[in-house]
Amino acid sequence: MIYIRSFFCSLWFFTIMIIGCTITLFVGPVSRKGTIYLWDKIVMPTIFFGIKHIAGLKLEYRGLENVAKEPVLYACKHESALETYAFTQPVRTCTYVFKKELLFMPFFGWTQYFYGMVPVDRKGGAKAMKNMLKGVSKIVGEGRPVVVFPEGTRCKPGTTKGYKSGFLFLAENLELKVVPVAVNTGLFWAKNSFLRYPGTAVIEFLPAMDVSNHVDKKAFMAELEKVIENKCKELNDEAIAKYPWVKKNLGA
Repeated sequence: MIYIRSFFCSLWFFTIMIIGCTITLFVGPVSRKGTIYLWDKIVMPTIFFGIKHIAGLKLEYRGLENVAKEPVLYACKHESALETYAFTQPVRTCTYVFKKELLFMPFFGWTQYFYGMVPVDRKGGAKAMKNMLKGVSKIVGEGRPVVVFPEGTRCKPGTTKGYKSGFLFLAENLELKVVPVAVNTGLFWAKNSFLRYPGTAVIEFLPAMDVSNHVDKKAFMAELEKVIENKCKELNDEAIAKYPWVKKNLGA
């Protein structure tokens, strides 16, 4: 049954995505606000409706009191594709820093450009950092928060490839607070897996951290990683107790 439900969930997901991307080709060139409205209010809610009712996978947002009213950097654990879309619901108009290669994907990449996502060349060195700062500064100037993934890539639940401090360049130069975000999404929507497991995936916003209060940036990164990873472990343990079938997706 899970294979059938996963198939129809993927069919629903990609069908709605293609429709959304196609409409964006007409809306995007003339209206950034229209593009944001299309995705935040119509496309993504429609996609999540299908994920819930077809795959039996629900999303729960916790710590909403920590969602800032002003622009901040959300430093999120990255386990699946799910959190790259899920922020659009509790954090309206937010955008992402993402690898520039995705920008060249037909339809999907163009949609990200029109939505206002900020591409970064991960091998571009100092020049790439300056371009990223310029792009994020423009987005923040529009009053929009920005999501970053400190690990730079998806990791299996219960594992980490190390938190990279590059985003602190943004936090310091733009005087932005950092809101840690923990998830257990990888248990239900595993990396490189066709299957979508039923249950409740949690995205939890934690209290903001101020980079300016930390003289030692290594200490800040160590604290950020500890806060996020500890909360992720709690969410993983909770999910496995409720939905034992997702334990297979826990990393070694």
